[in-house]
Amino acid sequence: MARKIQLNQVAPYFAKQVETLVKVTTFEALARVKTATPVRKVLPSDPPSYMGGGDLRNAWQPKFNGPYEAELVNIMEYAEPVCYGTSLPPSWKGDYKTRQGTVPGFPDLIAKELESWAEKEYQKIVRGMG
Repeated sequence: MARKIQLNQVAPYFAKQVETLVKVTTFEALARVKTATPVRKVLPSDPPSYMGGGDLRNAWQPKFNGPYEAELVNIMEYAEPVCYGTSLPPSWKGDYKTRQGTVPGFPDLIAKELESWAEKEYQKIVRGMG
């Protein structure tokens, strides 16, 4: 059965749907980027007090710039070299490397993957299933 909406309610209805889509997509992106972010492995040469990584992964945060715009941010100083392979530290000697074989630019690749996912989510929201 079709939903009945008065003409003057169309704009606020769809504005709310898009706002919901931005939030849902942002949190899905956050989950995927956190999962893809490498965590430093503990090596036998590390001091016994070292418990392992995870700081970079845990530093991802959503930033909402209004109801229809959001981004993921990571303020760790080494986020750019690890996530994008740019601004490499001198110790890397010009080579992008992570022990986990991370693909440079993975946050942007995940965002691209989310385009079709977001379309499906929008359809669920519009049908009242989201």
